[in-house]
Amino acid sequence: MFIHLDLDCYFVSAHRSLDDSLLNIPVAVGGRSNIDIFSQQSKARKVATNRAAFSSKVLTNDANKSFKEYYVDENGRIRGIITTASYEARSFGVKTAMSVNEALRLCPKLKMIPPNYDLYDELSLKLKTLLEKEIPLIEQYSIDEFFGDLTGFIEEHEALEFGFYLKDKIYKDLKLPASIGLASTKYLSKLMTNHAKPNGVKLLKKDEIEEFTKDIKIEEFTGIGKALCEKLNGYNIKTLGDIRKNQKLFYSWGKIGVDTYNRVCGIRDNKLTLNKERKSLGIGRTFDAIYDRKEVRRRVMILSRYLSFIVKKDGVNPLSYILQIRYEYNIKVKLQENTNKMFNEFDFKNSMIALFDKLDRHKNHGVIQIYITVFNFAKKNEHTFNLFEYEDDLKKEELSKNIQNLREKFGIDIIKTAFEIEK
Repeated sequence: MFIHLDLDCYFVSAHRSLDDSLLNIPVAVGGRSNIDIFSQQSKARKVATNRAAFSSKVLTNDANKSFKEYYVDENGRIRGIITTASYEARSFGVKTAMSVNEALRLCPKLKMIPPNYDLYDELSLKLKTLLEKEIPLIEQYSIDEFFGDLTGFIEEHEALEFGFYLKDKIYKDLKLPASIGLASTKYLSKLMTNHAKPNGVKLLKKDEIEEFTKDIKIEEFTGIGKALCEKLNGYNIKTLGDIRKNQKLFYSWGKIGVDTYNRVCGIRDNKLTLNKERKSLGIGRTFDAIYDRKEVRRRVMILSRYLSFIVKKDGVNPLSYILQIRYEYNIKVKLQENTNKMFNEFDFKNSMIALFDKLDRHKNHGVIQIYITVFNFAKKNEHTFNLFEYEDDLKKEELSKNIQNLREKFGIDIIKTAFEIEK
């Protein structure tokens, strides 16, 4: 037996857990590209403790800002997109990824709240701790979603009662509403959560799987993305029942076909993904077009510093880097560099600036996005150094450790290079 839990309207619910006046009214949390890391002012920032939680690992707390301070730019324009909307707001047509401007046109009384990532991080961690005490094995799927394996712990006839008990406990302890799905396999439990929303519990019994799923549209099943949907439509496969009738076809497509068929039918889908290894780390920002290349380089340096901090925090040694820049008119370019050296901030910054100078082939266009990714992590205890530069690398490594300790204690902005400060 598997359980899947999804917190309802999580970011909004997190704010409501602290402020009852937000209950039963249209509320939304919006986000903006966090470009204040490029500012000359130092600001208290930290790395998320719950790393499953955010695409951006560096958190800035904007919770105390007013609507005008957070959503209105220096030219008086309302900026930002909706990241979470309450069910009251959704009834007006407000949805995720919609611009704040459009959301306010649809729902003039919409209460817009600046994000409080510290709060979301903290509550997600508290929920994880609670679930670890109640369920033998859990997998964190995202900031507000968890799978649990109840095999040998909860039988099918006990599952519904356990689901309601867990939902009530989460609300009692954390004041967070949750929807819960239960089924004999992992992906079917997630399907049931969609039918439990909002704030409900649904159980799919083993002998009900075929009948319950036969008319469900394929796009409603996790793991069947847009490209696969288009492919299946070409075979006139539109429901989960259609998938069940085409085993030979799916098995002929290799692993992706076999996995999809088995998950839909509740076959051999009985393992959680525990201790998932991180394959890459990245950081990026989008901003209004910048034509001054000196300023773009400065921003590349700042992003490199932040990513260096995250790399050291994670204790990994990347051997490959990618710099991607996006210009106006949606022109994108990227370039990769490989190395065999121990990672350190100083060489990494130099590499990123050199990559930018090679990559910047559209000098008349403004740059609107920078994204840096590191990957290909060396295995633990694997030697990655050039013998002739080994002593120099060791010195840089020791200096990097000392700088890391200072930043962990006083903030990531405590030490900057002169080039990052100069405007």
